[in-house]
Amino acid sequence: MTDAKKAVGIAINYFKDVCGGSFSGLQLEELEMTEHEDHWLVTLSYVEHPLAVLMGEPKRSYKIFKISRETGQVVSMKIREIK
Repeated sequence: MTDAKKAVGIAINYFKDVCGGSFSGLQLEELEMTEHEDHWLVTLSYVEHPLAVLMGEPKRSYKIFKISRETGQVVSMKIREIK
């Protein structure tokens, strides 16, 4: 079984592997277990364009990862809209 701390690490590593180095300021925003307690939902935020930080206009983007508690595999990665 994958615990919460391990799920966060899996999401971070997956994001870094998929997105490479074209971001900065990666941080954990949300962590929750699904209703049936079979997946973790991990929300990470980041700044897509590091140059924006230098210009004083950083815009954070968000991704939500669904991770199997049983296997530790990432089931999905989606854009998380913040309203």
